[in-house]
Amino acid sequence: MPELHTSGPGVPGLHAPGRPAPAPGAADLGAPDLNALAVFAAVAEARSFRAAADRLGVTRPAVSQSIRKLENAAGIALLLRTTRSVRLTEAGERLFASVSPALRELRMAVQATRELGGAPSGLLRLAVSSIAENFLSGPLLASFLEAHPGVRLDIVVTDAEFDIVAEGFDAGVRLGEVIAQDMVAVPVSGGQRQLVVASPGYLARHGAPAHPRDLPAHRCIGWRPGPGLPPYRWEFAEEGREFDVAVAPEVTTNDMWLMLRLACAGGGLTFGMEDTFAPFIRRGELVPVLEGFSPGFPGFFLYFPSRRHLAPKLRALVDHLRQRRAAGAR
Repeated sequence: MPELHTSGPGVPGLHAPGRPAPAPGAADLGAPDLNALAVFAAVAEARSFRAAADRLGVTRPAVSQSIRKLENAAGIALLLRTTRSVRLTEAGERLFASVSPALRELRMAVQATRELGGAPSGLLRLAVSSIAENFLSGPLLASFLEAHPGVRLDIVVTDAEFDIVAEGFDAGVRLGEVIAQDMVAVPVSGGQRQLVVASPGYLARHGAPAHPRDLPAHRCIGWRPGPGLPPYRWEFAEEGREFDVAVAPEVTTNDMWLMLRLACAGGGLTFGMEDTFAPFIRRGELVPVLEGFSPGFPGFFLYFPSRRHLAPKLRALVDHLRQRRAAGAR
């Protein structure tokens, strides 16, 4: 765990000139009281002494004593308490921001140590993009569960953008181009393309567009990530120049399977991942158009925060993905 120093950047007022000196016998922050810091973090997260005590399995006076000890050592108030609420001071906010990740690392290290020598187990929570076809198709996850029967999966299929750590997920699966650079990313698929497709019947009645600029003259089935958001702009490239087209969809939805069913029924052109359309193209239900304007790009990745102590259940999934890719399996 990072050492809390008494000089330089850090929590305002730690033994600083003009600030109250630590009480006699107070702990030296050069060797921080980890128990007091854990209690402080619990109070900061819950914004309640009672809730923190319940979570830690101790009494409220014990929580108050730990906070008082930490504040005496810091020489500054970390929490403001009233009969109705608890809130962090500026110093408390800065201390919490510093110690919370370190405490999380310690908990993970202890958990990983407990699980050494045993099979990976527990609930693995994943947030997966709805278009990650290779990952969601079934065989990869089924073979993982077969290899690790002690692991349970909780998979939320969503295209919303959010902080997976803050929302309690172990990892996510998304296109590589939208993953934050501070994340560890493990390939789940090969390179991808987005295609425009339509049924043979639609193309027989309306013809095929020769260029993306012809799309506004066609009936289109579009996708939007969520309510109130604009439809996704269809992306293309020509002679190395990337551009997009704002089609005016006759139908807009956030459900890729509805888009597929409408397109197969002759409802119009639609746009999406080549992997999603591949089975329908093989069966002749859909025909790709404008392929010359559809460049490739990196595919899907499993991503998670950089951690020294990766939970065995997540490590098992990472290893499984790498083994299947090395074997050329989907």
